[in-house]
Amino acid sequence: MTAEMSSGMTEALAAGRSAGEVLAWSRSLVAPALRRAVGQLPESMRTIAEYHFGWRDEHGNPVLENGGKAIRPAMVLLAAEAVGGTAAAAIPAAVAVELIHNFSLLHDDVMDHDETRRHRATAWTVFGVNAAILAGDALQALAVDVLAASGHPRALEAVRTLGDAVVALLDGQAYDLDFEVRTDVKVDEVITMALGKTGALLGASTALGALYGGGTDRQVESLRGYGTQLGLAFQHVDDLLGIWGDPSVTGKAAHMDLHNRKKSLPVVWALTSGSAASAELASLYFRDAELWPADLARAAALVEAAGGRAWSQTQADELHTQALVHLGDASPTARAAVELGTLAELVTHRDH
Repeated sequence: MTAEMSSGMTEALAAGRSAGEVLAWSRSLVAPALRRAVGQLPESMRTIAEYHFGWRDEHGNPVLENGGKAIRPAMVLLAAEAVGGTAAAAIPAAVAVELIHNFSLLHDDVMDHDETRRHRATAWTVFGVNAAILAGDALQALAVDVLAASGHPRALEAVRTLGDAVVALLDGQAYDLDFEVRTDVKVDEVITMALGKTGALLGASTALGALYGGGTDRQVESLRGYGTQLGLAFQHVDDLLGIWGDPSVTGKAAHMDLHNRKKSLPVVWALTSGSAASAELASLYFRDAELWPADLARAAALVEAAGGRAWSQTQADELHTQALVHLGDASPTARAAVELGTLAELVTHRDH
């Protein structure tokens, strides 16, 4: 092989795969291990979990899987490769992260009264509130067991990393619940909430990947920073989709966050902007009467007029840039760096 041919192959490898290819690769590695882990649960909780993951219908019949993009496991695997390790070594960490993410979704759907997820009925609407909560609890316990049983020399550190992320996630959720009964939520408060609710688990995902890939402490912290900043960007974009997302893409009803009067990032920015649109939005948002479709459309227009939509998109773009700085600080391998950058682009520029 000539030097020119070798250089060309190296450049092609470093160019990386598309986001779709990376996610498909990740699912092919993680899905079998995830199914095996969930299969260990008692039938009472396994049935609900398998329905929630999109593997079975409410009667237990296998269905065509529709389990979402699974971005977090992909980030775990790529973070392991970024520090010179193998994706295979990080599969237990990727499974644990996906279990925790879905534990949070099962509980979120109950607390938010969401009736659809991924284009079908949420687990609590099918199996009942209490059963869905128990299934979520089971996934959380299972995540810890997967890490503890992995045999990795840094498994204890991984368990603590995941545990810290879960506590931060729950703290963020507690903030979110508190916001529901308040009319004076500030922008810095809702950012703190989002850092816990979303940023902590994405930060833990990349930190765990670096741990299982054999990274140095500096690389672990740099990749944690990448994931955390990207997590906050993810929440900004998710909140935009919660108002303006296409139901055929999001799997949720139009204006669902406004219907639930969520104090999301763009909404809080709009409510605190001090503009005429802000005042009208507050009058509409905090009234006792139900919000009808015309009211929801008006509220969405007011959030945009008050600057909430533009602010959240700008924040997402800036956080995307900050995440890439952290990624560079980890001195990642070439292809993993490119592919983590590709996933960052996917997270911050989803259709909305």
